[in-house]
Amino acid sequence: MKYDNEEKGILAAYKSGKIKLSKPSKKEIKAIKVTAENTFKKDKRITIRLYDHDFNGIKKKAMEMGIPYQTLISGVVHRYIEGELMAKIG
Repeated sequence: MKYDNEEKGILAAYKSGKIKLSKPSKKEIKAIKVTAENTFKKDKRITIRLYDHDFNGIKKKAMEMGIPYQTLISGVVHRYIEGELMAKIG
């Protein structure tokens, strides 16, 4: 696994004992669980039309990743909305 410089620094500090892990409180655990549940709650169903070639490509990529194709499509849309994927212009 590749780490960026910040992650390498954190890992080095942990290994050298400069930082220690702490257990989250019951209140923090509850908040984390609620956030996780809300994050993965998909409450909108849509219908889209795709070119057959694109649909087959999506199914192939999803199979290679070991995930359902709907999950792949949803993930790509989410990453695009969050700015992690950029539209190619020009």
